[in-house]
Amino acid sequence: DGFWDGGFDWCLRFSPGLPGRWTWTSHCKADSALEASGEFECVPAESPHSLYRHGAVRVAPSGTHFEHADGSPFFWLGDTAWNGPLKSRAEDWEMYLADRERKRFSVIQFVATQWLAAAGDEEGRRAYNGREPIVIDPVFFRRLDRRVDAINTHGMLAAPVLAWSAPWNAAALDLDPGTSLTESDLIALARYIVARYGAHHTAWILAGDADYRGEAAERWRRIGREVFGHGAAPATMHPGGRIWVANEFAGEPWFGFNGYQSGHWREPSLDWITQDEPSRCWNAVRPMPHVDLEICYEAHQDFGERRPFSAADVRRAAWTTLLAAPPAGFTYGAHGIWSWEAQPNEPMNHPRTGPAPAWRDALDLPGSFSMKSLRDIVESIPWHRLRPWPDLGLPAAISPERDLGLVYVSDGRAMPPHLDLPRRCLDAATAASASLDGAGDRVLIYE
Repeated sequence: DGFWDGGFDWCLRFSPGLPGRWTWTSHCKADSALEASGEFECVPAESPHSLYRHGAVRVAPSGTHFEHADGSPFFWLGDTAWNGPLKSRAEDWEMYLADRERKRFSVIQFVATQWLAAAGDEEGRRAYNGREPIVIDPVFFRRLDRRVDAINTHGMLAAPVLAWSAPWNAAALDLDPGTSLTESDLIALARYIVARYGAHHTAWILAGDADYRGEAAERWRRIGREVFGHGAAPATMHPGGRIWVANEFAGEPWFGFNGYQSGHWREPSLDWITQDEPSRCWNAVRPMPHVDLEICYEAHQDFGERRPFSAADVRRAAWTTLLAAPPAGFTYGAHGIWSWEAQPNEPMNHPRTGPAPAWRDALDLPGSFSMKSLRDIVESIPWHRLRPWPDLGLPAAISPERDLGLVYVSDGRAMPPHLDLPRRCLDAATAASASLDGAGDRVLIYE
């Protein structure tokens, strides 16, 4: 699909997968002036990043994880910057992305329109105005282009939410496109964003932060078919906390992977991961990656206990959710970064989250260094071969051939007295780096 870029400008974006001479032809039923053709030459990429060396990200044939176009495994280590592209200055966005690249994050999640935590971008512009029909603001998207370009330039996948829809916040119902727009307007908005960024390295999050089960699921299934019916990068939903929608959308060809949110509770979230759908139902539908798109945010307030999550809380949640299903990845978050606070502040329309630090101060929260350690450890072995290992009563995974195992032990808990695999390394510091210190955390690899 093409997209309108203001005035008399229409654009088509395409990312060729092979070097050589390509030809193109455009068609438009409404205006013959947009009928054209041409050609261009594609040359090999020079970027050192795996997105360009190994190709676009897709779901692997096994259905359990992501891979590049050449079959190389892709580990989803996401970071939550919902407001980052909207609120950041160009130089600040560059500083943030350079930090996340150093810490080996591979995905940046963000919201591509106004929503309950941002009434517009830094310049006060909105993605669209009016309704029935909406009117796209191309100036808003030209600014967003530069932020999305930068994500890919730093070697990370861009994962935009196309239509946030949080009906739990009555004060913000008019801001969220998912709650305020008609179905036809929603489809038009989402198709515009997919057309604009479909040639980037992306994964799509159709809607965010609601209960997409039952009657609500049918509405979003219809929207998904219209938005992604022409084929697109992997797409999913981002339901509210502790809501599982894999069974609602598994029959949709566009639903490439199952996103869920364990959310911002300590023990209730961990109990849900280990005792409910994430660990019990991952194999109840067709094979697909299962990715926790929102674990507890570091420095964010627990919704139940009303005290901030520590780096140890984040590590425990990360390893637990990663190993509950065949490992594919998960997404970290830091309070102050997700809402992009310029100064310490309570995020807009989020009174239960607690005071947030400025995004610059949140950059180096200790849990972000632990995420690099986690990826270093996981990628030291053929992680994509692993499957859940529930017999241990700990976050653990093992290969079907039982020649490879990975176990996470937190809070100084005792190891099981016997494992039928030889131990290669004991202690996260010897496995990869020393960022899991101070809390009795251990990661054991068995080969």
